[in-house]
Amino acid sequence: MAYKKKQVYPRRGRPYKGRGREPVRQTLKPEADGRLNKVFSKIGVPKKGEFKPDPFQVEAVETVKEFDCLVTAPTGSGKTWIAVEAISHVLKQGGRSWYASPLKALSNSKFIEFSDIFGPENVGILTGDRKENTDAPIIVGTTEILRNQLYDCMHMGHDLSSDFVVLDEAHYLGDEQRGVVWEETIIYLPVRVPLLLLSATIGNADQIAAWLTSIRDRECKVVSETKRPVPLFSLFLHPSGRLMPFLATPKSKSMDKKVRDSMSGRRPPKMPMEKGLPPMGQILKVLSKYDLLPAIFFLKSRKDCDIALTLCDKVLKDNPARRREVRSRMLELVHEHPYLAGHRQRRFIEQAAVGSHHSGQLPAWKLLIESLMTEGLLDAVFATSTVAAGVNFPARSVVFFNSDRFNGKEFDPLTPTQYHQMTGRAGRRGMDAIGFSIAAPGKFMDLDHVARVNNAPTDPVDSRIRMDFSMVLNLLLSHTPEDVRRLLHRSFASFQAADRFGDPAMAVEVGEELWEDFMAHMYFLIKEGYVSEEHKLTQDGLWASGLRVDQPLVIAHCFRSGLFEGMEPALLAAMIAVFVQDKDLDVYLDDRALPKILLNKFTQLVRTVGPLFAGLTEAGFETRPVQLWPAAAIHAWAAGNTWEYTKAVAGMSDGDLAMLILRTAENLRQVKNLREVFPQAAEAAAQAIEAIKRPPVVEE
Repeated sequence: MAYKKKQVYPRRGRPYKGRGREPVRQTLKPEADGRLNKVFSKIGVPKKGEFKPDPFQVEAVETVKEFDCLVTAPTGSGKTWIAVEAISHVLKQGGRSWYASPLKALSNSKFIEFSDIFGPENVGILTGDRKENTDAPIIVGTTEILRNQLYDCMHMGHDLSSDFVVLDEAHYLGDEQRGVVWEETIIYLPVRVPLLLLSATIGNADQIAAWLTSIRDRECKVVSETKRPVPLFSLFLHPSGRLMPFLATPKSKSMDKKVRDSMSGRRPPKMPMEKGLPPMGQILKVLSKYDLLPAIFFLKSRKDCDIALTLCDKVLKDNPARRREVRSRMLELVHEHPYLAGHRQRRFIEQAAVGSHHSGQLPAWKLLIESLMTEGLLDAVFATSTVAAGVNFPARSVVFFNSDRFNGKEFDPLTPTQYHQMTGRAGRRGMDAIGFSIAAPGKFMDLDHVARVNNAPTDPVDSRIRMDFSMVLNLLLSHTPEDVRRLLHRSFASFQAADRFGDPAMAVEVGEELWEDFMAHMYFLIKEGYVSEEHKLTQDGLWASGLRVDQPLVIAHCFRSGLFEGMEPALLAAMIAVFVQDKDLDVYLDDRALPKILLNKFTQLVRTVGPLFAGLTEAGFETRPVQLWPAAAIHAWAAGNTWEYTKAVAGMSDGDLAMLILRTAENLRQVKNLREVFPQAAEAAAQAIEAIKRPPVVEE
């Protein structure tokens, strides 16, 4: 379907005006405090030798043969080796294993890794996007898929077809948005299935293990390692260009006296600025002189990451051999992903050996940057702090200009856990004998705070369990309200309350609060006809329970009202997208440029869900605003328009649009599963998935 040509307006902020660079007030002079000579002498590649597992790795492998096991260890310490050895033991016994990770990208990476180790015939993958070799004895997938399988097993009265489960990144148990999935999975997992949890260092591992022991009738043992695989040293980059020890002592929580003295006074020195950022090109020269590259620079925003590229010198022009190596590898990578050949940031890689990595970019571009960094072909990656979670491209150094981090709504001071997660990228195992974290002064940098968190213990993981309509519908598939009540009294939230206050009555109180919340959701479902007065799912409740999405009730309501009946694929995808988007983006949308059929159907949708939203609000449930722009963007893409045009429709970045498309496809996949009840809509959903999952979102 053709769209009218429209003028594209910038979404937010003001563009950088003027050509060239702002004048720099001073030039950094690369220098190093004499006290660093001994530390810098340790820089280099460690001697290669035969791999020998660390004692904690051996202990964990032996422990999980008899008990549940929670392994906590720093980033890069070899937790995957433990999983591989444990899975290998199960495989030799003729058993089946499930390896669950929080991210599709991480699952894809482990699928490739495990296929190389165990053979492709023995490994399958389940992520929503991918469903391959599902009868294999080793399944890799996302934790949500495992949780959904447990829902189905409870409903059908079947046992999970696995003999061993690994929950990777188990500290996600405390994730505000997704931690509930980890908690549900642990609660629902059959006791007969041994459980291995792999986690970053956390502050309450013993508490989590005690909870597991209490609900699974089998002991959970903690195997903990606090020593980093590569030692870390903290540096300070003075605005003059001088590198200094940042801390008073390596284990201190206070700044070095020279750093404090140099930055005190009424007018402390400031870092020179270019285009609103520190002079990245000059900083790279300082780090290069002392062999501190490659480095990851953690910046405040996507925009800062992209601007930082423009401040870097074209260092590869003076190194023809390395330039040829980088360009040769780039040709190989863009051959695999043709859309990336013309990427606007490609020249910075090939001229300056630097890249930008953030959520505003295409998944394929981020993977390209990760590959180049892992292969040692980049000197620097400019990234937002979110890069510290879920990707693995460590560097010799990490550089901080800010002591806070965006939590999705506002900036909060870095917690010890977040800081350790970010510095966990400093020092490449097998490639570096020592790693460095480098603090630099700036407008949003509290040096005292960074010093405090440097050696502070990691934060405890807290329960994030909460009720939603999808959870309530799926529990009622196989449980009575009293069954659910008993389940909720076994939650980590209940256990933590009793443990924290030293009073078992607190566990009962928290469990009752959760159950009351469950009942409030159930009574609303009774009112809407999804649950009977006997607390059983009605026919509508049965098929609605299969909508394992963020807003199942709203989508189910649209089905019941006939809104989706006879809808062609592009329009169905557009309407589903309305209930997918949860980001509060400032988007300009010219309604006059949109097809009338889209506008009319959106108006009908708003009228359809209006009474439901009113009922939800009256009952005390939160609702999300219904916005047109996600529908406009998805409709344009599903109708066959170009990527650049589709981005312009709603003024979206590559990454935001790709994420909207992938989440819409996941929701459409749930609709596709309703084939027995709504065959026409299921077929339209299948066609819509094909229409939107195309390059550059996914490669052919």
